[in-house]
Amino acid sequence: MTITTQHLQTLLEEHTRDMSGQVVAITGTTSGTGYVCARELARLGARVFLLNRESPRAAAALERLREEVPSGRFEPIACDLQSFASVREAAKAVLAATDRLDVLCNNAGVMALPDQATRDGYDVQMQTNVLSHFLLTKELFPLLRKSEDGRIVNHSSNARRGGPLEAQYFEKRGGNLGGDGTEEENAGFGGPRWARYHQTKLANCAFTYDLQSRFDAAGLANLKALLAHPGLALTSLQSTTSATGGMESDSPLMQSAQSAEDGALGILRGCADPEAKGGDFFGPEEWTGFPDRLEPEDYLADPENLRIHWEGCEAAVGAFRI
Repeated sequence: MTITTQHLQTLLEEHTRDMSGQVVAITGTTSGTGYVCARELARLGARVFLLNRESPRAAAALERLREEVPSGRFEPIACDLQSFASVREAAKAVLAATDRLDVLCNNAGVMALPDQATRDGYDVQMQTNVLSHFLLTKELFPLLRKSEDGRIVNHSSNARRGGPLEAQYFEKRGGNLGGDGTEEENAGFGGPRWARYHQTKLANCAFTYDLQSRFDAAGLANLKALLAHPGLALTSLQSTTSATGGMESDSPLMQSAQSAEDGALGILRGCADPEAKGGDFFGPEEWTGFPDRLEPEDYLADPENLRIHWEGCEAAVGAFRI
């Protein structure tokens, strides 16, 4: 299925800045939104660290990026978000390669996967989408503090909508969080695998607003936490989940999706908009469209959601002091 990109050029012309001299790290750049974000930030002049699990797919994506942006500065860093040890090694590699980080884009994610544990014992969706990004941000925080305009851009989705965060999803209960659901539940985006996904996408929001609150309290005016969502975009997320019984990429819903390029515009705006302010939330109003500055739902910054997220992440990967 081919979908025409509608909004990329407008965003580049109206909501980006010269990124020359800026240092950026992005997770999940082998395809989809992360690939587009890396490509466009490099075109704007940024030095871009590409944090991906080592694979032929990652190598091929790097080759394509270098072909599309011959002047781009792309530096691959091995980072498997399903392994805390790998994330810590990736952070060490970034720390060794630069003395400052201007943008950390926590983009990578998995969707509606089976009820499985990582090697660390946590739910595969929660560790990939949330716990490992918390750890990565914690480990790279000394570099971000050195930036004059340090940005942490987190990627949520419309799946943020739903019930509150629950502590059990942050615990070492991988493989014991409700099972995989029925075929009917999965077809209707319900059941336990979609509940686990919802928890991760709401947690991305809680992380953003908790970070910004802590930056404000500490007087760190040079740091911003920003949030984005892609709307309904055709990316490899659908292919990954359909292979394990989740969402089909050729479902009727996906017929109304926007392109991966348009889906990337929320994080791209968070990374590059010169007018972005701490706590801004960028994305289409609903499923498709231009990434506007959105009014976040009240529960995204609910104190109990923030507490459950921060305490759950610290219990998994250690204290994060701002």
